[in-house]
Amino acid sequence: MERGLISVDRWAEGSQAYFLTHLHTDHTRGLSPAWSRGPLFCSRLSAKLLPAKLPGFNLSLLRVLDVGAWHSLSLLSPSSASETLVRVMPLDAHHCPGAVMYLFSGDFGSLLYTGDFRWEMTSEKASRSRDMLVKALDGSRVNTLYLDNTYCNPSYSFPSRRDAAQQVVDIIASHPKHHVIIGIDMLGKEDLLVHIARVLKIKIWVWPERLQTMHILGFDGIFTTKTSLARVRAVPRYSFTLDTLEGLNKMHPTIGIMPSGLPWASKPLDRNENFFDSLARSYYNKKANKDASKEERLHPEIYTVPYSDHSCFMELHEFVQLVQPINMRGIVLSSSCYIDPSHYFGHCNGVCQTFQRVQHKRKESGKEHVRVVRAESSVKVNDSKRKGRKCGTVGVSGVYMSRASASRRRRRGAKIMEDNHAD
Repeated sequence: MERGLISVDRWAEGSQAYFLTHLHTDHTRGLSPAWSRGPLFCSRLSAKLLPAKLPGFNLSLLRVLDVGAWHSLSLLSPSSASETLVRVMPLDAHHCPGAVMYLFSGDFGSLLYTGDFRWEMTSEKASRSRDMLVKALDGSRVNTLYLDNTYCNPSYSFPSRRDAAQQVVDIIASHPKHHVIIGIDMLGKEDLLVHIARVLKIKIWVWPERLQTMHILGFDGIFTTKTSLARVRAVPRYSFTLDTLEGLNKMHPTIGIMPSGLPWASKPLDRNENFFDSLARSYYNKKANKDASKEERLHPEIYTVPYSDHSCFMELHEFVQLVQPINMRGIVLSSSCYIDPSHYFGHCNGVCQTFQRVQHKRKESGKEHVRVVRAESSVKVNDSKRKGRKCGTVGVSGVYMSRASASRRRRRGAKIMEDNHAD
């Protein structure tokens, strides 16, 4: 695939078609209400959520892709001006509402970009995605895999999200006279909150913008913005600090719960430090054999529970064995816990371990930045020296996949059409 055709989660000028994996802020940086650089392809649910995140966005730019179906893009070759056909199938990434992986196919072979994903085979939904992916590959190997390697380390072995959610319920139930705050993002972990509400038969407080999201997702009657109606409160995780928790305890006994796969801090917390930043910061202070399957006490009033929306090591291993990539690259390229997936999975089915012309961006705790630049049949890794941010630049045959700056190219037109043949 030539350069200047496709961008994924990268919103700078220079591509004919733009793809959105999901609506977490790190994947929409550069996307604004005034953005108008080309058609934006996304899942149906992301299209439904986007107007609330970007009020005033030109909705005529949206192109909805149905999950599990092949779609064809007719693009113009920048070099020959002739038509080139790229097929794409979105697959549920099971990361947050609307999140998808993209399987691209064309003269270049096949390219699978997972974005953020949780390959949790105990889930019926994930099993359906597996069947869709196997059917789409039709016995072929993936030429190039871009893998969410956030937890690509054997020390990470998470329970299922259902089991982790029950751990949270048990903690709350064991503190019947306490208020509870749970740190979450603007999107994601809805299943956790719904499980808590239904098992304990309670309402959960959320902030007004989050309530709007819940209503869009169809969760009515469970969430409220009235503090008097709820002792369990889901709060923005950036506001989840020791000062916040201690201030709440001055008014009423309160515990905090952090549902996250991030490694747990072993050094004292700074008073105004975001707890989630503290978790990532302290990775090197933890023992490699730390059991990551149970809740931990970070502070006398704080519990951390390994509820992860990213795949753990064994899930990644199973996924790599399934798709049998010829080339493989992790999308997390610079972090305190980064390990190239080829280090562990390179032996699987002859995965090639050298990329060409790879550039890297910074890593921001809990967020990926990925860009695909020019590469051939191999992959070469060039680690960034900047720490503390999950990021990356990866390359495969000129497909752009990043929020980072890229070589400027003139934008050309694109159109999408449904395939007429059966899947």
